[in-house]
Amino acid sequence: MQEPEEKKIALELLETEQAYVNRLHLLDQVFYTELMKEAKTGKTVPEEVVKMIFSNISSIYQFHAEFFLPELRKRMEDWNCNPRIGDVIQKLAPFLKMYGEYVKNFDKAVELITAWSEKSPPFQELIADIQKRKVCASLTLQHHMLEPVQRIPRYELLLKDYVRKLPPQSPDRSDAEKALEMIFMVAKHSNAAIAEMERLQNLWVVYQRLGLEDDIVDPSNELIKEGPIQKISTRNNSTSEKYLFLFNNMLLYCVPKVIQVGAEFQVHLRMDVEGMKVRELKDTEFPHTFLVSGKQRTLELQAR
Repeated sequence: MQEPEEKKIALELLETEQAYVNRLHLLDQVFYTELMKEAKTGKTVPEEVVKMIFSNISSIYQFHAEFFLPELRKRMEDWNCNPRIGDVIQKLAPFLKMYGEYVKNFDKAVELITAWSEKSPPFQELIADIQKRKVCASLTLQHHMLEPVQRIPRYELLLKDYVRKLPPQSPDRSDAEKALEMIFMVAKHSNAAIAEMERLQNLWVVYQRLGLEDDIVDPSNELIKEGPIQKISTRNNSTSEKYLFLFNNMLLYCVPKVIQVGAEFQVHLRMDVEGMKVRELKDTEFPHTFLVSGKQRTLELQAR
């Protein structure tokens, strides 16, 4: 008897879950535990740094090792009299939201490992020592840490495949479809969280370059474009270097600071985008020039 296709996929889910729990065990019970033990002696890195690197890996490990893997294993043992996994995955899906925190923290974690490996040779040595063990399979800590980031997309692929291979009259069809939808929403939630975090980080960097002016710092703003520009002075027919930041609601007309302590630019003028007009000029002496006129004033600018 040939095994039905959907059972093969369910078995693959179980096998990859077992391998994944082993990887989580390595991250939580080996790397995290041993680095934390050393941090407590005060010789490698502060305990806070170790906590920041591993984020909520302990919760993720416990959830998979103590709940999801045993449930999945039990289900596959009973497959012949109860051929379904949709309900088990529905139970799993809401808990996958805790990956949001881990995934958001991932880039920062990798930066911390690099920075502290340079700062603290004992820290670097301990990581290198663990990486030499057979259980690490010649892979780096960063490589192992990527696994949880890739796990939700993996569930999504396997489950899509599972739903596709289910016979139309399968008792698991409606549960499996609902489970797939739930996993899809979690994946979307996790990606949206990363995108929003990146947007806010980039925005914060721009605000720092502008000297954190109170009336400009607003988390809902969106930076659309920025770059150098020449300001044309009609009085003495000369140009001077300026810098523009265009947001969804305002245009900031800035002067680069000569001594860059703290802020990089000084905001000279803020123009509201609402009611602003841009008109190209045909000037033989100054090519690529245009007028920007708003409620506040009109600027004659030259682009590169």
